[in-house]
Amino acid sequence: MGTLYVVPTPIGNLEDITLRAIRILKEVDLILAEDTRTTGKLLQYLQIDTPMRSHHMHNEHKTADAIVSQLQAGATYALVSDAGTPAISDPGFLLCRACIQAGVVVDCLPGATAFVPALVNSGLPCDKFVFEGFLPVKKGRQTRLKNLAEETRTIILYESPHKLLKTLAHLGEHLGTARQISVSRELSKKFEETIRGNIQVVQQHFEEKAPKGEFVLVVAGKS
Repeated sequence: MGTLYVVPTPIGNLEDITLRAIRILKEVDLILAEDTRTTGKLLQYLQIDTPMRSHHMHNEHKTADAIVSQLQAGATYALVSDAGTPAISDPGFLLCRACIQAGVVVDCLPGATAFVPALVNSGLPCDKFVFEGFLPVKKGRQTRLKNLAEETRTIILYESPHKLLKTLAHLGEHLGTARQISVSRELSKKFEETIRGNIQVVQQHFEEKAPKGEFVLVVAGKS
């Protein structure tokens, strides 16, 4: 029986990879990558020549069974996403679940994930929080926002630059524009930035300065 290693990769700064992750990526038979072009740049930087195969949201349903069979036969694979920890708002959950159900060992390494530094940087309570990932684009969005309006724990969301202002507006409508929020972008990269204040202030900031990069929103829970 082989092993599936879930390997976090840097969210920006390529130095944010562990020594163990580098060793595993060198030792496995194959790396399952969300995008082989993105992972290829990381492997080139680390001087790793392990073969890769695409494993992403568009093919994971079709390929999971075959991968599990190969692991059952003794192969060792590493699963990586473009950035951060696989299965956290990225492909990986379906394969991990299939492996566990089939008795294949799944070993998830600790490492980079975007919401932890954003949460700590926010200045909002870190002892209890709820990670929501990306809000639904259409169906279920209003219901989710209504539920979040009553959430007392700190709320963590991911958002893309072209949807950030829409999400801030919706948060203001449902949670109130006075609710405190911290918005971090480009974490660990050259232009890393965190904007803190109430929703109205932060929304105004990004109306004046066009959103760029990937965003983590940390929102205060209901008092």
